[in-house]
Amino acid sequence: MDWQAWFALAITLGVLLSLILTSVRPHVAMLIALTLLSASGILTAGEALSGFSNSGLITVAAMFVVAAGIHSSGGIDILVRKLLGNPKTTRGAYARIFSPVVLLSAFLNNTPVVATMIPAINVWAQKIGINPSKIMIPLSYTAILGGTLTLIGTSTNLVVNGQYQSLTGEAGFSIFSITIIGLPVAIAGLLFMWVFFPKWLPDLNKRQAFKNVREFTLEVSVEQNGPLVGKSVREAGLRDLKSVYLVEIDRNGTVLTAVASEERLQGGDRLVFAGDTQGITDLLRIRGIEPSTNANSSALDDERPERCLVEAVVSPHCASIGEAIREARFLERYGAVVLAVARNGERVEGNLSNIILSAGDTLLLEARPAFVSRQRYNKDFLLINDLDTEQPRHNKAYLSWAILITLVAAAGFGFISMLNAALIGASLMLLTGCLSISQAEKSLDLTVIITIAGSFALGMALQKTGVASTIAENIISFSQNKPWLMLLLTYLVVSLLTEMITNNAAAVLMVPIVLEMTAKAGLSNEPFIFAIMMAASASFATPLGYQTNLMVYGPGGYRFKDFIKVGIPMNILVCITTMTVLLLIWPL
Repeated sequence: MDWQAWFALAITLGVLLSLILTSVRPHVAMLIALTLLSASGILTAGEALSGFSNSGLITVAAMFVVAAGIHSSGGIDILVRKLLGNPKTTRGAYARIFSPVVLLSAFLNNTPVVATMIPAINVWAQKIGINPSKIMIPLSYTAILGGTLTLIGTSTNLVVNGQYQSLTGEAGFSIFSITIIGLPVAIAGLLFMWVFFPKWLPDLNKRQAFKNVREFTLEVSVEQNGPLVGKSVREAGLRDLKSVYLVEIDRNGTVLTAVASEERLQGGDRLVFAGDTQGITDLLRIRGIEPSTNANSSALDDERPERCLVEAVVSPHCASIGEAIREARFLERYGAVVLAVARNGERVEGNLSNIILSAGDTLLLEARPAFVSRQRYNKDFLLINDLDTEQPRHNKAYLSWAILITLVAAAGFGFISMLNAALIGASLMLLTGCLSISQAEKSLDLTVIITIAGSFALGMALQKTGVASTIAENIISFSQNKPWLMLLLTYLVVSLLTEMITNNAAAVLMVPIVLEMTAKAGLSNEPFIFAIMMAASASFATPLGYQTNLMVYGPGGYRFKDFIKVGIPMNILVCITTMTVLLLIWPL
């Protein structure tokens, strides 16, 4: 290999290690790699930026808008209301969940599907008397399995198809090409969950971590005519306390939330603090502070229009990961205040301001109602509460479904390409009012789009410099020219990478290697491409491996080991089923 090949390999390894070992965001790592490849001359400007114009990437973006149209019109709510019913057992509940979630995830991005289902499942679980911890992981896994049924079920399938088209010049795969593999895998996975998960999943109290607000909040009052009257929060020394943080002020029946440092105190103000409740003695030492006159009740127990309590999961994209809560400046950055943090299903005790945030942490936030609408499409948090300030356009629900069914049929029967079907579907969602322009803009996950485009550049560099060819030769040599072993190695490598980096990046990096390998070995590349799609989508073993796993992590009150316990058997089952189907359909 020449220096260009070694440089491309070094960049690839650097990206992988940074994603695995550091908190660098995937799209940042990919953009840096793209810049280095372009600046070094390994890729021309056109080659480096070709990923942004790839048909697979554009199709992903359009399908984000289509999914948002179904979500915003209340189309998902229709299925939930009509199909959940009133089962008597956990297995009965699974049977009710499987149908709508598989159907929705086969044709929509599964993130909005799961986001919509979580609050509905919470309410439903309480109604039928089944603990949410028995249902939330199956909800996520069902969405993942549903996504493997069609080419548009996950962004990964579309991206792999787009890269396959650009590297081979072939027409690519149809919308239902992968169904012949995905359907047996989905059936096997659903049956496996139905039989074993009622016994294997823990029976936890979902809201145990945040059950008693009084355990982590405390209240005091400002003395009438005392020395603090007229002073700002900062001047009174209430902003920089070590063990507690000022959350809100109850003033003559009016609640001031996410209190600014410049807010002036008045006599009789009822101050609510969050943090270490032992800090009450430190507070009462401050001249002008006295015990609250409402000691027998908590201000947060009252429902107030000025305030909303939000449970949110910290996503892997959150800018505050690795920072202490005080350093993260939640008030300035998000307009919200952290009341408590839960990790592995339990509330983190001690000094709240010093807690270092990690992906998967569940936060109890107090914020103004506008916070929910602002953050609904923000990638810092995965909102898991049932608040929605922008009401669904229910009169458009059936219309949104008609648009989706039409575009799927048009692409499925080959009348138009998947790209054109997705673009037309997104346009119709906007023109018919199923969603607003602002909702469409917010639905576009730019971090995912940039990550995919950057991954294309990295994949192209591996192929152009000969690195893919060298790796392919080594795989062929290691497998002793046994096609079934090459196929298994392909699946295992992608599956392992998917648990550590993004599934799109893992898939895109492997496509050029697989194409080189199959060309040298004289094998059909189709089963290997489908193996990449299935391995990248089937990520069950950790809550961080797939976005929907992370979304149910907090609501289910799970610990990391709960995912390992049920996820590793699921990974093995899906691998065996996928390999069996591929070897039966494409004899190697």
